[in-house]
Amino acid sequence: MKILVTGTAGFIASHLANKLIKDGYDVYGLDSINEYYDIQLKYDRLKLAGIDAANLSYNKITQSTLHQNYKFIKLDLEDKDNLSNFFQEFRFDAVCNLAAQAGVRYSIESPDSYIQSNIVGFFNILEECRNHDISNLSFASSSSVYGLNESYPFKTSSSTDHPMSLYAASKKSNEVMAHSYASLYKIKTTGLRFFTVYGPWGRPDMALFLFTKAAIENKPIDVFNHGDMARDFTYIDDIINGIKLVIDNPAQPNIDWSGSSPISSSSSAPYKIYNIGNNNPVKLTDFIDCIEKKVGKKIQRNYVDIQLGDVPSTFASIDDFHKDLGYESSYDIQRGVNNFIEWYIDYFKIKI
Repeated sequence: MKILVTGTAGFIASHLANKLIKDGYDVYGLDSINEYYDIQLKYDRLKLAGIDAANLSYNKITQSTLHQNYKFIKLDLEDKDNLSNFFQEFRFDAVCNLAAQAGVRYSIESPDSYIQSNIVGFFNILEECRNHDISNLSFASSSSVYGLNESYPFKTSSSTDHPMSLYAASKKSNEVMAHSYASLYKIKTTGLRFFTVYGPWGRPDMALFLFTKAAIENKPIDVFNHGDMARDFTYIDDIINGIKLVIDNPAQPNIDWSGSSPISSSSSAPYKIYNIGNNNPVKLTDFIDCIEKKVGKKIQRNYVDIQLGDVPSTFASIDDFHKDLGYESSYDIQRGVNNFIEWYIDYFKIKI
């Protein structure tokens, strides 16, 4: 299979690209390499797959020095003309769109970047799939779409009509845009609502990265909502296994679906939405305890109010994903935290 994976300088997509390369897919990576966070980390992720930052230039294909079946292009999804030429040249069998402007809090500070990347960019992906007869599309959504919903666990049939941030709204928009293309053009489309992904090579703006850094440097951390928070932390390996399941099993129409009693997570079109989580929320204070246990230090905690746009808890129901495709999560939180901290210490050459 010849597959395009977008966002491959990022956390999740870099792991996915490496997995697909290893499994023998012909993988084409794409990323704009923006400066939302330290681009050296992005370059180092690419280097793992044999892409040297020194050889990168905009809209130019770079061949991996390690894998014959991996090529990379630095390109913006908003660049419609060059994106179209790229699709025309390589004729992909499948697309997995993981590129996005991430971050709930940053969407309050810089909303325009979310419209451009997450809305315009995703629209361009849909258009290229339509124009080049690509019938296998998977894409990243987010647990943030559940917004004000407090009916736990979150089910794919639960309401997602009250997002708390523009980031969440952009991901909700992706889902409904994708359905329209699945309905009109029969593109087999699956969206995955990610629940707090963590692990080695993770983003510097995420809690595990920030808390680990603070612990090692003996600095205090802010604990939001006075510690009354819980997250369905999902380890990166479980996420990658789930994404690969949907790539290998494109969405099909739900023959039992009825417009008189519609189910939002499936359709008479070839369209499906799944939660991809651990199905086991962890209290934020317990999460911090896991970091302290591995680092061997106590972290000074400043208990503060919840941040604007944030939600107190997330909890994924993965029943339909397990039933349909056999998805399971396997990592407990201490094991996953340990793996991240070992990577962090090695990557930054830290002596403890």
